[in-house]
Formats: sequence, structure tokens, C-alpha cells
Amino acid sequence: MRTIAKLFGRSPFVPLQSHMERVAACVDKTVEMFGAFARGDFEQVERLASTISRLEHEADQVKHDIQDHLPKGMFLPVDRARVLEILSTQDNLADKCENVAVQLTLKRLAMLDVLREDFQKFLDKNVEAFQSARAVVEQMDELLETGFGGAEAEKVKQMVMDVSYKEHEADLLQRSLLKLLYTQEEQMTMGSFYLWSQIIRQVAELSNLSERLANRVRVTLQLK
Repeated sequence: MRTIAKLFGRSPFVPLQSHMERVAACVDKTVEMFGAFARGDFEQVERLASTISRLEHEADQVKHDIQDHLPKGMFLPVDRARVLEILSTQDNLADKCENVAVQLTLKRLAMLDVLREDFQKFLDKNVEAFQSARAVVEQMDELLETGFGGAEAEKVKQMVMDVSYKEHEADLLQRSLLKLLYTQEEQMTMGSFYLWSQIIRQVAELSNLSERLANRVRVTLQLK
């Protein structure tokens, strides 16, 4: 596997994209874990939670490698601090996946039939926002080649707006889902109700952080 130092020889964004691959693996396994949770397959939930923890650790290792090898001189086409901000936001996405995995293994929490359909829509929309933000990061090499201007920059700005809109849609779905959860409060134990509310809020962070990530790229464009 190519070292991070060699990747920097091509572009400061290639290592970020390498890190994003690990983050995306965490998100993919989180979706798979919720599938097992919906089926009531708690053993599979436990296995996938362990996998997510391992993938998050791998993402941390790549992050640290990037931090160690990121040039400190005047050899980057963008400000070093901006690269580190993007990296940190990506890493927070992996952290959120691990947080959700931990919460799903605290107790054998049942999927409530009344929440099933709305929760799936909510999860899907958060993942859509993440995938859109990932696509923005994947466009950064093309931006470098075009000098951060022209049609490519306009395309990325539109992509950033799309992430923002999907985050807004996820917010609306979260609001409806929480209202639905509160209708079930009297039928639930205090622990289950609290855990459900925390899981919903943690999943919502996938779209929130995705929007923040896309906006950090947008700010980088504006500074060029």
C-alpha cells in the first residue's frame, strides 16, 4: 500500500480521499448493522459493532499518519489548517458511527414497529447526505487541476448545496421521528426511551457533519 508521504507527492487531497475510504467503510457497516438490528439479529449487531470499532481505529491511524506527514512549509496549494479541518470533520463521522455501534450494543433494544418505516427513511437520508459529501471530497483533485476555478468549481458549489439540502431533509425527518417516539413514551421503559432518543440524535450527526464537511470544502474554494 502506498504510504501517506508518497500520496502527498501527488496532491494534498489524495490522503484525505484515502482517509475518507475508511470513513465510508464505517458508514457502510453502520447501515448493515441497522439492518441486523431491524431483523432482531443481535449477534450480528454485536459482530458488526466490533467491525465498526476496528474500522474507526484504522481511520484514526490514517488520520495520524496524515497529520505526521502533512508538509509544514509553503508546498501546499491550500492552507494547511484547511486540510486539517477537513480531515478532522471526516474523522468525526467515523467517530459517530462507532458511537452508534456502542449504543446499539448497550442492551437488546427492540425495533419498534411504529418507528420502523420512518427510521429507515431517516437513516437513508443521512446516508445520502454523507455520500454527497463524500462525492465533494472526491472532486478535490479535479479542483486542483483547474486551479480551483471555472466550471469545476461551480459544479462543486452546487454539490455542496445539495448536501445542505439533504441535511435539511434529514432534520425534518428527525423532527417527525422524535415526535413519533414521544407518542410511545408511556409504553417504554425510561432506559429504552432515552437510548432510542440518543440513537436518533447520533444518526442525525451523520448529515450534520456531512454538511459541515462540504462547507469546509466550499470555504477552501472561496479562499482561493
